[in-house]
Amino acid sequence: MLFKLAKRFLTEVDKRVLWNFIYKFGWKGTCTVNAFSKSVKRGNNSFPAFLVMSITSHCNLRCQGCWVTPSDPPVQLSLEQMDKIVVECKKNGSFFFGILGGEPLLHPDLFVLIEKHPDAYFQVFTNGTLLTDDIAAEMRRLGNVTPLLSVEGDIVVSDQRRGGTDVYKQTVAGLDNCRNNRLVTGVATSVCRSNIDELVSEEFLQELISRNVHYVWYYIYRPVGTDPSPELILREDEILRLRKFMVEMRSKYPIIIVDAYWDADGNAVCPAAMGLSHHIAPNGDLEFCPPIQFAKENISDYDSLSDMFAASEFISNFKKFAADKTRGCILLEDPHLMKEFLEKEGAADSSGRGSAYSEIASMKSCAGHNIPGKEIPEKSWVYRFAKKKSFFGFGAYG
Repeated sequence: MLFKLAKRFLTEVDKRVLWNFIYKFGWKGTCTVNAFSKSVKRGNNSFPAFLVMSITSHCNLRCQGCWVTPSDPPVQLSLEQMDKIVVECKKNGSFFFGILGGEPLLHPDLFVLIEKHPDAYFQVFTNGTLLTDDIAAEMRRLGNVTPLLSVEGDIVVSDQRRGGTDVYKQTVAGLDNCRNNRLVTGVATSVCRSNIDELVSEEFLQELISRNVHYVWYYIYRPVGTDPSPELILREDEILRLRKFMVEMRSKYPIIIVDAYWDADGNAVCPAAMGLSHHIAPNGDLEFCPPIQFAKENISDYDSLSDMFAASEFISNFKKFAADKTRGCILLEDPHLMKEFLEKEGAADSSGRGSAYSEIASMKSCAGHNIPGKEIPEKSWVYRFAKKKSFFGFGAYG
């Protein structure tokens, strides 16, 4: 499998793009995670290993379970704000950035930012419907960016999940443009009741490989936002089915299969509770993670990110609170307890809707990825090593 995967990268990806992926994402990212792990051992993990930024609330779709609040005009980070964030993260040894929206391709300064920082690496989370050949060509020219396209099911399910028309067809066209421009391309999917049979399957992996997709990232659906659609929540047996599938397929197919939920031994983990990553919202608020839209700090109130992270008792207390309650996702397992914590902290609703507290109050406890006694360890030595040592799948879990 490893040889076939390497052959795919060497034959399908532009050589300069591949070098950027190996060095700026792989090597520099691994160094970042290792440095973070050493900082944690010294008792200092206030500055995360990497940041996720939602740069705009603007989007052309309206997805089930989406936490983003579209507005006109959109709320978005300015180029100056984004540049300041990236510059300071690099000073702290962090060179990887997850770029979310809304739809980040709708931000007019996205590629200006990426071009200003050729020593950093950017992963752009996109629905793919706007990823034209010209945009894919620009990504190839820049070299330090990988598109992660969201695929939520077949033709019918995609339209249901994404709130659009011909979404699957447009996303596949985006994948074709990535293939034609020889990019390192990823696909993300939020696994739920309506798409698990199709997406958690060998046929789906085979299709991705045929389209020159190099990594697939499986998420577990979270019922948040104005359209939480709780009927889509996975049961415990379905979460175990997803975990088992990933472990088995990692040794079978030449495609990287990413998750951010389990360590090398199959124990549940939460990257935010570990301090590995946090989220900057389009209005500059510092949030624990993207679906939990509550904050007490904003980047505009501090001279530096270091000052903000060091001063944030809210983030520090939330990390301890979440880690003490579960190895998994407190949002899924006990939303009411989380609401009590947020109220006690006096955290502000950062959703832009003014309804985040009532949305959490209406949530019911459901299965998460922390299932004690049913852990499924990694079988592949490559994945065991990656989860313990490298920047792959949000490493340093081991």
